[in-house]
Amino acid sequence: MSNFRQQALDYHSKPTPGKICIEVTKPAESVTDLALAYSPGVAEPVREIAADPQAAFQYTAKGNLVAVISNGTAILGLGNLGPLASKPVMEGKALLFKRFANIDSIDIEVTHKTTAEFIDTVANIADTFGGINLEDIKAPECFEIEQALIERCNIPVFHDDQHGTAIVTAAGMLNALEVQGKNIGDAIIVCLGAGAAATACMELLVKCGAKREHIYMLDRKGVIHTRREDLTYHKKLFANNTDKRTLEEALEGADVFVGVSGPDLLPAEGLKLMAPNPIIFACSNPDPEIKPELAHSVRDDLIMATGRSDYPNQVNNVLCFPFIFRGALDVRASQINDEMKIAAVDAIRDIAKEPVPAEVLAASNLDSLAFGKDYIIPKPMDPRLLQRVAKAVAQAAIDSGVAAIGSIKSKVNI
Repeated sequence: MSNFRQQALDYHSKPTPGKICIEVTKPAESVTDLALAYSPGVAEPVREIAADPQAAFQYTAKGNLVAVISNGTAILGLGNLGPLASKPVMEGKALLFKRFANIDSIDIEVTHKTTAEFIDTVANIADTFGGINLEDIKAPECFEIEQALIERCNIPVFHDDQHGTAIVTAAGMLNALEVQGKNIGDAIIVCLGAGAAATACMELLVKCGAKREHIYMLDRKGVIHTRREDLTYHKKLFANNTDKRTLEEALEGADVFVGVSGPDLLPAEGLKLMAPNPIIFACSNPDPEIKPELAHSVRDDLIMATGRSDYPNQVNNVLCFPFIFRGALDVRASQINDEMKIAAVDAIRDIAKEPVPAEVLAASNLDSLAFGKDYIIPKPMDPRLLQRVAKAVAQAAIDSGVAAIGSIKSKVNI
C-alpha cells in the first residue's frame, strides 16, 4: 500500500505537476497570426457575439468546454477537506472528460461562507462554459445548489455524485433484475445511506418502475419512516409507512440491497435474511458495505456489484458522465432532464447484452465476457459507450425539446 501511495504521488507530480493543461488550437507563429488571434482581429467575433450570444458557440471554445466545480465538502470518501484539497479530484474529472469524450474541461474550486455565495459565484461565471459538472458537494446543500443553478443557468448543470451514480446504478440494477428473473415493479429494495447519491439512485429507480412503497431507506438512525420527526425534505420523500426500524428488519425478504454508506455495514447475517436470488450493490469506496468474498460465501445465488475495479460489475460514474455531457453539448441542450438520463440508462444496459469487443477484453485482462451474473454493466474502457450513450442522450434532448439545434453534430464520431 505504501508503494501504491508513492506511485500515486509520483503520478501527480512528475514530470509536470497536475493532470491537465491548456493547448493552443490556432496558429500563432507570425505577426498576421497574432493580429487575427488578438488585436485587431479579435474585435470581429466580439461584435458578432455582442449582436447574437449564440455566436459564442461558433467563435469560441464554449461549446466544448465543461467546468468541474467543487467546494471540497465531500471529497470521495475523505469528507470535508476544503476546496484546495479537492483540486486533484477535479483535475482527474477533467482528465476523464477529455480521455473518454474529447471534452475540454477545467476545474474550479470555490471558497465561500454561505451556500448562496457558492451559487452566485457559479452562476456569475456560467456563460464561460457549455456545461457545469458539480462534484464532491455534501448533502443537503448539494440539492439546493444544483436546483438553484439549473434555474439560473441556461446550460446543463449536473451533480455527478447524484445523477451519474444514479444512472449507472439503474442500468446495472435493471440488468441484474433481468438476470435474476425479477421485475423492478415488484422488487423490495433496501437502501443503506440517505445522502445525495442514495436519494438520486432511488428517485431514478422509481422513474424506471420501482414502487416508492417498496423502498426502505436507512440513515444513521435506522429506517426512515413516516413517524419520524427529524427528516429533511429529501428524506421525507422516502419515509415508508412501516414498523420496520433496523437494517435486519428491512432486509428480511428484500430482493435488492443498495449501499451508499460505509465499509462493512452489511452483516453476513443480514444478507442471509434476503429473498432468493438477491442483488447486492455495495458501492462504498474503497471498502464496500460487505466484501464480495464474504457475500459469496454466505449466498451462492446472488449478484454482486461494487464501486471497485478489481471485482466484477463495477458501478463507475465514468460509464455515464462524459457521454451525458457529450450528447448534451452536441445539441446545445439547456439542461439534462429525466428523458436524457433514462436514455443513458437504456443505452448503457443494452451494451452489456451484446458481444464484447476483443479490445475491451484485452483492456480488462479477460479471455471472455458475456451478459450474466458477473457482467451486468459494461466495462469503462468500452468504446461503444461514447457512440451509443452520447447519441441516445442527444436524441432524447432533441425529442424532449431542450436542444437548441435539431440534429446531432458531434465533436467526435458518434
